[in-house]
Amino acid sequence: MNLPEMISKYDVHNQFKVLTDSYEQVEYAWNNKFSVSSIKTSKIKNIILTGLGGSAIGGDLLQNYLRTELKYPYTVNRNYELPPYANENTLVIASSYSGNTEETISALNQAIKKKCQIVCVSTGGKIEEIAMKKKIPFAKLLKGYQPRFALWINFFTLLKIVHSLKLVPSQTKNVKQVIELLKRKGLEYSKETNAALNLAEQMLGFIPLIYAVSDYTSVVGTRIKGQFNENAKHHAFFGYLPELDHNEILGWEGYKSTMNLKLINILDEGYHQQVKKRYDLTSEMVRKAGAEVVNLSSNEANAKLRLVDLIYLGDWATFYHAVLRAFDPTSIDSINYLKAHL
Repeated sequence: MNLPEMISKYDVHNQFKVLTDSYEQVEYAWNNKFSVSSIKTSKIKNIILTGLGGSAIGGDLLQNYLRTELKYPYTVNRNYELPPYANENTLVIASSYSGNTEETISALNQAIKKKCQIVCVSTGGKIEEIAMKKKIPFAKLLKGYQPRFALWINFFTLLKIVHSLKLVPSQTKNVKQVIELLKRKGLEYSKETNAALNLAEQMLGFIPLIYAVSDYTSVVGTRIKGQFNENAKHHAFFGYLPELDHNEILGWEGYKSTMNLKLINILDEGYHQQVKKRYDLTSEMVRKAGAEVVNLSSNEANAKLRLVDLIYLGDWATFYHAVLRAFDPTSIDSINYLKAHL
């Protein structure tokens, strides 16, 4: 069976087209109209993005994407409760694609009780009901996607919120560049021979272990790990430099080839020079232990574009990995089971 036949057989919900058309999500989000004028920016002392899964990864990306521009303490909260410091000086962004994520609803209700400043982001559901009832600013997302496949709608809505509140410099120029990048790469990765497919093939028979760098590319590690899990129904793990060189590196001393790990390094030209040295030395030790190393990097012009580029590569690679392993990249049976029983 050739690749187009496998995609036709296993990609029953046509996520191939969703991936190819990812740039349309950015266009929708950046042109979507909503008001945050009731937020008192002068009172904001810290920001909390509360969400889970595909609705939280956009928050992780925001943290890396605005690493040098966002001057406020910022946290991504993945729980039923907000941190104890949340108060009237906290901007809480409650993000749930479905609008019905129970942890996010719980945190939102707590934010209301704490009199935080709040913006809600969802396609509807209970989150929209609460926002309308409490007159909370609400950004409505476009329906019809799996939450993880709606990353670009979610992320660029979050970016537009902090952009509109003038908490960061204007983001318009780079957003236009992202749209062009996703258009170009979407065409490239949809061909029968491409870098994403090559990565997917390299990982067949191996458990991916992804090494990224805290604050710089940590979202890439988180995203690719999660996409291997959800798309390809495959275990994957990640660690962050330089922290892992103070603990995890010792695990390689006991590594056996039967463990079938393959390391994926997320590299970037903007890393601290010592971090670059750590990558070289760590990779050397991993190879000596008997594991293969794959290096991923982007040649795009700035760090923001490189983040998007690497995430998009990972999305496509895990899609292909699912199809090559005869899995539907859309199905989330175990997650649905858990939700039903909770």
